[in-house]
Amino acid sequence: MKVRVKFSKYGPVKFVGHLDIMHYFQKAVRRAGIDIAYSEGFSPHQIMSFASPLSVGHTSEGEYFDMEVRSFTDEEDMLKKLGQVMVEGIDVLQVRILDKGEGNAMASVAAAAYLVAFSDKLSLPANWDKELISFYQQTHIEVVKKTKKGQKEIDLKESIYQLEVRGDTVYMLVDAGSGSNIKPEFVMETFFGQLGVMLPEYPFRIHRIETYKRREDGQLVPLIA
Repeated sequence: MKVRVKFSKYGPVKFVGHLDIMHYFQKAVRRAGIDIAYSEGFSPHQIMSFASPLSVGHTSEGEYFDMEVRSFTDEEDMLKKLGQVMVEGIDVLQVRILDKGEGNAMASVAAAAYLVAFSDKLSLPANWDKELISFYQQTHIEVVKKTKKGQKEIDLKESIYQLEVRGDTVYMLVDAGSGSNIKPEFVMETFFGQLGVMLPEYPFRIHRIETYKRREDGQLVPLIA
C-alpha cells in the first residue's frame, strides 16, 4: 500500500538540504512507529520517493513524499503519529492513501507555484512591476539554460504558465517536470538581466506554495488533490 505525505518547510530548516531532509524523514518514520516497507537484497532500505527537491534557502508549504507501508490504520492516525515526531520547521499537513496505478511523487510532478519576495539589498527600479508584466507578455523569451549536459537554448515563455505581481511580491506558476524544470530565481534573474540590473548576493526570498501533477484532461492539480 502506498501513502503520500504533504509537508511544509520553514524557519532555519530552509537551510537543510534535500538529502538531509530525506534522512530526517527516514528516522522520523521509524520514531513514529509507521510500518514502512523495506526493499529486499543485501542492503534493505525504506521504500520512499520524494517529489521535486526544494532548493536550499527556500521555504515551502507544498512538499511531498510517497512511502510504501505494510500495514495501515487510517490517514488521520498516521498524520497524528508523524506530527508528534516533527521538529520545529517541518509540519506534516496531509496524508493520503494512493490509488492503485498512481505514479510516484517524483515522476508525477508537472508544475510548481512560487511566491518571490525581494531582499532589502535589492534596489528595485521604478515601475519594475509594469516592466515585469511586459517581460511576461512577450511572445518569446529566448534564453540559454545550463543543464547537466552543458547549455541549451530554450523559450522560457513556454515554461511560465502564470505570472503576476501581488503587492511587493511575484507569484509564478512554472514548469517543474523532470526534463524541463524551471526555477523561479532563473525567471527573475532573466528579467533583471534584460533590464540591465546588477543583482546583489541572495536577492530573492522564495516560497513554494504548491506542487502540481497533470491530470489526463490536462488540468493541473496538487499532488494531493
